[in-house]
Amino acid sequence: MSDHCIFCRIVGGTIPATLVASNTHGIAFRDQHPQAPSHLVVIPRRHVASLADASDGAELGALLLLAAEVARSEGLSETGYRVVANTGDDAGQTVHHLHLHVLGGRVMHWPPG
Repeated sequence: MSDHCIFCRIVGGTIPATLVASNTHGIAFRDQHPQAPSHLVVIPRRHVASLADASDGAELGALLLLAAEVARSEGLSETGYRVVANTGDDAGQTVHHLHLHVLGGRVMHWPPG
């Protein structure tokens, strides 16, 4: 873990977050600046800078299963939801700790932007 990484500090409990679910590999919490009526963030417990740096298939699978779990718990499975992993600066990644955004509760448009 990195002392400078906000998501590592959330995992470590030194920064508060509204946790909604967890599993062995990750945690899910509400985004502080939601972009949809339901906006959750799923992160690995260990520091991985981005999807480009990920190498553990079990960890990635567990994060996706956690994203599906929180979407179900938010009631998004019936109407649909989006899972986004911004990777790198040009893609809009502002926190360099792998994270998945789970967005739903409104119609999503394509392309996203």
